[in-house]
Amino acid sequence: MKILPLPEIVIGKNVLKEVPAVLKKISGRRVMVVTDPGLKKAGILKPLEAVLNEAVQEIIVFDEVAPDPSIELVSRVVDLAKKEKVDAVIGLGGGSPIDTAKVAAALVTNTKNIEAYFGIDLLEKNALPIIAIPTTAGTGSEVTPIAILSDEEEKLKKGIVSSKIIPQYAFLDPVLTVGLPPAVTAATGMDALTHAIEAYTSVNASPYSDALSLKAMYLIKGNLKRAFDDGKDVAVRENMLLGSLLAGMAFAHAGVAAVHAFAYPLGGMFHIPHGLANTLMLATIMEFNIIGSEQKYKDIAIALGVADENIKPEMAIEVVRELKDSLDMPKSLADINIPKDSIGKLAEGAMKVTRLLANNPRQINLEDAKKLYETAYATAW
Repeated sequence: MKILPLPEIVIGKNVLKEVPAVLKKISGRRVMVVTDPGLKKAGILKPLEAVLNEAVQEIIVFDEVAPDPSIELVSRVVDLAKKEKVDAVIGLGGGSPIDTAKVAAALVTNTKNIEAYFGIDLLEKNALPIIAIPTTAGTGSEVTPIAILSDEEEKLKKGIVSSKIIPQYAFLDPVLTVGLPPAVTAATGMDALTHAIEAYTSVNASPYSDALSLKAMYLIKGNLKRAFDDGKDVAVRENMLLGSLLAGMAFAHAGVAAVHAFAYPLGGMFHIPHGLANTLMLATIMEFNIIGSEQKYKDIAIALGVADENIKPEMAIEVVRELKDSLDMPKSLADINIPKDSIGKLAEGAMKVTRLLANNPRQINLEDAKKLYETAYATAW
C-alpha cells in the first residue's frame, strides 16, 4: 500500500484570508489565478484578489476556463504563465479551473507538449507551487494527482497522472460555495459520491482508501439534500466540502472505475457536464458490479444510512436512487437527448478508457458496454 502526499489543507469559514501567509512562505510574488467566467461574474474572484494584494507583487488572472477544458485552452494558460514568469499558480473553482491550474503549473517546468504527458508518471520535473481553492463540493481535485483535459479531435477526455501535480496547499472555505445553484450542488455532490463508491469497490482499494470512502459517503448522504434545499447553510456546505475532500483522497489512492469510463465519452461527444454524466451512469454500473462485491455493497448501504438488520447489497443502489430522485435530476440518457444511435460509438469510446476500466471490480467487454449504455438510455432510475 502506497500513501500519496497530501497538501497542507485548511478547512473552515473565511479561511481564504490565510492564503497570503502561504504565499509569503513560498515566496510567491507573481501569482497566476486560474478561474472561469462564471466565478468572476458571481464576484467570487474579488475576495481572493483582495487578500492577494496583501502578499504579492502582481496577480495574473486567466478567467476563461470552460467546462471540460480542452488541450488548446490549457496551452494558452501555459503560454501566459511562461510569458508572465509566474512563480505560483492558484486554481479557483471546480474541477476544470483546478485541473487547468495543475497542468499549467507543471508545463511551466516540463517543456514537452501537453500530449506527451497523458498517462501515468510521465512528468520529469516538479510543478510550480499549486494552491487549490475549490468552490464546489465535487471533484476532489485539490488532493488528487490527476488532471483531466478534453481532446476535442478524438472527442475523449484524457488524464495526466502524477504526484508532481498534487497541490501543495488547499483552502476549503464553505463561504465560497453558498451561492452555488441547486442543480450544480446536486451534480457536483453526486460526482463526489460516485468517487467514494468507485474507490470503495475498486480492485485497488485498501484499508486506507476504504476508511476515507465510507466517511465520505456518510457525509455526502447526510448533507447533499440539505445543501440542495438550503444553499446558505454554511455548516452543511462545510460538511459537503469535507466529504468531497475525503472522496478525492480515496480515489487518489484506489482510482475510479467504469462509471467514469462511461461518463467520459458523454462529456467528450456531447459535452454533458461531468457530474451529471456520472450520475446517469452510476446506478446502471452499480447493478452490473454488484456480482462478486456483495459485502462491499452491504457496507455502502450502511454508510449511506441503511439501518435494516437484514441488509441486502441491493439496498445501496436503492438509497443512491432515492437521493438522486430527491435532487430533481434527469432520469436517463434519453432525458438529456443523447441520440440512441450513438450508443455504439459511446461504447467504443468507453472501452478506450483502459486506465479506469482496469480498476473496475468486474471486467467489461464491448458488448457489455453497449448493453450498459442501452440500460442507462432507457431506464428512468
